[in-house]
Amino acid sequence: MSVFECPFVLIWILIFIFIVNPTASVENDPSQCVLTGPGLIPNRIVLPARYFLIQSTERCNVSQVDIIVELKGLSEHGPCRVWTQILDRRDGSFIVRYKMFQYCDDMEIHVTWKGHHLADSPYSYKGRVYAESCDCPLDSIDEMINDYQCSVNVAQIDHDLNQFQNVDFNQVLTEAMKRFSHAGSYSFCHYAVLDNKVYRRCYGQHVGFNMFMDNILLSLSRKAVLPDMEFLINLGDWPLVKKNILPIIPIFSWCGSTQTADIVMPTYDITEASLECMGRVTLDMLSVQSNPDTKWENKQEKAFWRGRDSRRERLNLVKLSRQRPELINASLTNFFFFRDEEKTYGPKEDHISFFKFFDYKYQLNIDGTVAAYRFPYLLAGDAVVFKQDSEYYEHFYSDLKPGVHYVPIKADLSDLVKKIQWAKTHDEEVRKIGINGRQYAVNHLLPKDVICYHAILFKKWSQKLKNPIRVHDQMTLVKPSNSTDKRLGNCQCLKKSTHVEL
Repeated sequence: MSVFECPFVLIWILIFIFIVNPTASVENDPSQCVLTGPGLIPNRIVLPARYFLIQSTERCNVSQVDIIVELKGLSEHGPCRVWTQILDRRDGSFIVRYKMFQYCDDMEIHVTWKGHHLADSPYSYKGRVYAESCDCPLDSIDEMINDYQCSVNVAQIDHDLNQFQNVDFNQVLTEAMKRFSHAGSYSFCHYAVLDNKVYRRCYGQHVGFNMFMDNILLSLSRKAVLPDMEFLINLGDWPLVKKNILPIIPIFSWCGSTQTADIVMPTYDITEASLECMGRVTLDMLSVQSNPDTKWENKQEKAFWRGRDSRRERLNLVKLSRQRPELINASLTNFFFFRDEEKTYGPKEDHISFFKFFDYKYQLNIDGTVAAYRFPYLLAGDAVVFKQDSEYYEHFYSDLKPGVHYVPIKADLSDLVKKIQWAKTHDEEVRKIGINGRQYAVNHLLPKDVICYHAILFKKWSQKLKNPIRVHDQMTLVKPSNSTDKRLGNCQCLKKSTHVEL
């Protein structure tokens, strides 16, 4: 008699298998995967590239190679044109992002693995889903903020705006012209938004960076009717408004400092990356999360840095790297500020892919002319950031805690070697800090968050203005660039758009 003919023996065999391998009886059920993100509500949230996250669970273990994402629906000229991409985060989760090139009616998102639907797939949307290029704004910024599920209580925005009450913008413009318009080193723009049209006049010799402000304002104006407002934006790196010079002028800047009172907004770098992901940029807050090569345990236990010579501490870092090559790999890629010292700190090295930075566990964030704008991307990558103490900050710095989201190092780098040595003997603790930093970036620095920050900032700022908004002399109407203009149209808004010039 075989064991399979004896029920008692068979039962004990099954019990033994379950005890030794308790997951053996758990079926891999694709419906138990978790799908989250704004890309799953495309009828409410319009983004240049929509995205959502696939998260494996104990009962759903999937691989990228067998995941298929299909977007179905109809447009004016037939099936919807959509470009999809899947990014492997190497932790059991995947980013799906997709770019729509026109509107799509009665759209469905099918997410399958080996032919089986994941989570609640297929996701269906009755009516019209707009592409980023569609100029079909909601009736108000409040409606957009609600649809996008933006957090309305942003500590940095409230801190910056609470300095100003009942702003007389005529006085602001007069004072700014007196202080800044005559100096060749300053460049700023005066913007007016009226009836959801954008106007500007710029001052200074180098005003090319106005394109970044143009792009976010035009993008927002296609999504919602913006509040009427006027504001000034600093186009330079350094914040302008000294706290010790009165009156304090409200000026928007991409970087703040402890010595200044500028109103801080997301940098032009992360804003442009948010608007151009799956477009003309390759490095953005989604793509950087997909590191194709090295798992944590296989990364080099060294601090890594590449960059230009925009601060003396960067030169000192290169010197330190040569003294302790077993701990630090740091080199300069360009000389501009300290050209006369290239013989000492050169030769400069070729640029390498930012994604290759993450072959190393420890990433160094060292100030340039101001805050190093690579910090968000370093946080989002699979490493841990060693951040230099600094007087400069970006819009999100006040949320971060040293020792929780990053490893702090002194401004003069005097404790860097000691901190790296500590990290090498506290791998689990350091890994946790890296995970915390990455999770913060995922929760607060993705494209939807960047767009929300601007929306909240503009809404609250507009409420401070007491003068009627007007288009001033010599202001010009801001229109999309030629390349953007080609992508506009063919949207057939289901309700009347207030943005008529397009």
